[in-house]
Amino acid sequence: MIKLQKEEIDILDILERIKNPESGGIVTFLGTVRENSKDHVVSKMEIEVYEDMALRQLEAIRSEAKEKFDVHEINIVHRYGELNVQDNIVFIAVASRHRKEAFDACIFVINELKKRVPIWKKEITPEGNFWVDEKNE
Repeated sequence: MIKLQKEEIDILDILERIKNPESGGIVTFLGTVRENSKDHVVSKMEIEVYEDMALRQLEAIRSEAKEKFDVHEINIVHRYGELNVQDNIVFIAVASRHRKEAFDACIFVINELKKRVPIWKKEITPEGNFWVDEKNE
Protein backbone atom coordinates (compact mmCIF):
# COMPACT_ATOMS: atom_id res chain seq x y z
CA MET A 1 0.00 0.00 0.00
CA ILE A 2 1.19 3.47 -0.93
CA LYS A 3 -0.82 6.49 0.24
CA LEU A 4 -0.57 10.26 0.39
CA GLN A 5 -3.18 11.81 2.66
CA LYS A 6 -4.13 14.76 4.84
CA GLU A 7 -5.77 12.57 7.49
CA GLU A 8 -4.00 11.04 10.50
CA ILE A 9 -2.23 7.76 9.77
CA ASP A 10 -4.02 4.68 11.11
CA ILE A 11 -0.93 2.81 12.27
CA LEU A 12 -2.80 -0.15 13.76
CA ASP A 13 -4.73 -0.72 10.54
CA ILE A 14 -1.52 -0.71 8.51
CA LEU A 15 0.12 -3.18 10.89
CA GLU A 16 -2.87 -5.52 10.67
CA ARG A 17 -2.85 -5.32 6.86
CA ILE A 18 0.86 -6.10 6.54
CA LYS A 19 0.86 -9.16 8.80
CA ASN A 20 1.06 -12.49 7.02
CA PRO A 21 1.96 -16.09 7.90
CA GLU A 22 5.23 -15.93 5.92
CA SER A 23 6.68 -12.98 7.84
CA GLY A 24 8.60 -13.43 11.07
CA GLY A 25 9.06 -9.73 11.66
CA ILE A 26 7.64 -6.31 10.91
CA VAL A 27 9.85 -3.24 11.13
CA THR A 28 8.39 0.26 11.20
CA PHE A 29 9.52 3.85 10.94
CA LEU A 30 7.39 6.74 12.17
CA GLY A 31 8.44 10.30 11.34
CA THR A 32 6.90 13.13 13.37
CA VAL A 33 6.97 16.92 13.49
CA ARG A 34 9.58 17.98 16.03
CA GLU A 35 9.45 21.25 17.96
CA ASN A 36 13.06 22.30 17.40
CA SER A 37 14.96 22.47 14.13
CA LYS A 38 18.26 24.24 13.46
CA ASP A 39 17.97 26.48 16.54
CA HIS A 40 14.36 27.44 15.73
CA VAL A 41 11.25 26.63 17.71
CA VAL A 42 8.78 25.08 15.28
CA SER A 43 5.10 25.98 15.69
CA LYS A 44 3.72 24.04 12.71
CA MET A 45 4.82 22.39 9.50
CA GLU A 46 3.29 22.75 6.05
CA ILE A 47 3.91 19.86 3.67
CA GLU A 48 3.37 20.16 -0.07
CA VAL A 49 3.43 17.27 -2.53
CA TYR A 50 3.39 16.77 -6.28
CA GLU A 51 0.96 13.89 -5.89
CA ASP A 52 1.17 12.02 -9.24
CA MET A 53 4.95 12.08 -9.34
CA ALA A 54 5.24 11.27 -5.63
CA LEU A 55 3.02 8.20 -5.96
CA ARG A 56 5.06 6.95 -8.94
CA GLN A 57 8.33 7.46 -7.06
CA LEU A 58 7.02 5.79 -3.90
CA GLU A 59 5.86 2.78 -5.91
CA ALA A 60 9.25 2.56 -7.63
CA ILE A 61 11.06 2.74 -4.28
CA ARG A 62 8.74 0.10 -2.83
CA SER A 63 9.35 -2.24 -5.80
CA GLU A 64 13.12 -1.75 -5.65
CA ALA A 65 13.20 -2.45 -1.92
CA LYS A 66 11.07 -5.58 -2.24
CA GLU A 67 13.38 -6.96 -4.91
CA LYS A 68 16.67 -5.86 -3.33
CA PHE A 69 15.93 -7.04 0.23
CA ASP A 70 13.61 -9.99 -0.41
CA VAL A 71 10.83 -8.69 1.84
CA HIS A 72 7.18 -9.73 1.62
CA GLU A 73 5.44 -6.39 1.83
CA ILE A 74 6.07 -2.66 2.30
CA ASN A 75 3.45 -0.07 3.20
CA ILE A 76 4.21 3.65 2.98
CA VAL A 77 1.87 6.44 4.09
CA HIS A 78 2.92 10.10 3.94
CA ARG A 79 0.83 13.06 5.05
CA TYR A 80 0.61 16.53 3.54
CA GLY A 81 -1.07 19.76 4.55
CA GLU A 82 -0.67 21.66 7.80
CA LEU A 83 0.64 19.61 10.73
CA ASN A 84 1.28 20.45 14.36
CA VAL A 85 4.24 19.52 16.55
CA GLN A 86 4.14 15.79 17.38
CA ASP A 87 1.81 15.01 14.48
CA ASN A 88 2.78 11.96 12.44
CA ILE A 89 4.25 12.72 9.02
CA VAL A 90 5.29 9.38 7.52
CA PHE A 91 4.83 5.74 8.44
CA ILE A 92 6.68 2.86 6.80
CA ALA A 93 6.02 -0.78 7.64
CA VAL A 94 8.07 -3.65 6.22
CA ALA A 95 7.22 -7.34 6.63
CA SER A 96 9.90 -9.95 6.06
CA ARG A 97 10.84 -13.50 6.92
CA HIS A 98 13.78 -12.19 9.00
CA ARG A 99 14.48 -8.91 10.82
CA LYS A 100 17.72 -7.93 9.04
CA GLU A 101 16.06 -7.70 5.63
CA ALA A 102 13.14 -5.77 7.12
CA PHE A 103 15.42 -3.27 8.87
CA ASP A 104 17.60 -2.82 5.77
CA ALA A 105 14.57 -2.32 3.53
CA CYS A 106 12.99 0.19 5.92
CA ILE A 107 16.19 2.27 6.02
CA PHE A 108 16.44 2.11 2.22
CA VAL A 109 12.83 3.27 1.79
CA ILE A 110 13.08 6.32 4.08
CA ASN A 111 16.45 7.36 2.63
CA GLU A 112 15.23 7.04 -0.97
CA LEU A 113 11.97 8.80 -0.12
CA LYS A 114 13.96 11.79 1.19
CA LYS A 115 16.09 11.87 -1.99
CA ARG A 116 13.58 11.14 -4.74
CA VAL A 117 10.01 11.95 -3.78
CA PRO A 118 8.71 15.47 -4.56
CA ILE A 119 7.55 16.39 -1.08
CA TRP A 120 8.47 19.76 0.42
CA LYS A 121 8.30 20.77 4.08
CA LYS A 122 8.09 24.30 5.42
CA GLU A 123 8.62 24.91 9.13
CA ILE A 124 6.55 27.72 10.62
CA THR A 125 8.49 29.45 13.43
CA PRO A 126 8.25 32.73 15.39
CA GLU A 127 11.33 33.91 13.40
CA GLY A 128 9.69 33.19 10.05
CA ASN A 129 9.06 30.29 7.71
CA PHE A 130 11.87 27.99 6.54
CA TRP A 131 11.91 25.31 3.86
CA VAL A 132 13.51 22.10 5.11
CA ASP A 133 16.61 20.85 3.29
CA GLU A 134 15.90 17.10 3.26
CA LYS A 135 19.54 16.23 2.57
CA ASN A 136 20.42 17.36 6.09
CA GLU A 137 17.54 15.68 7.90
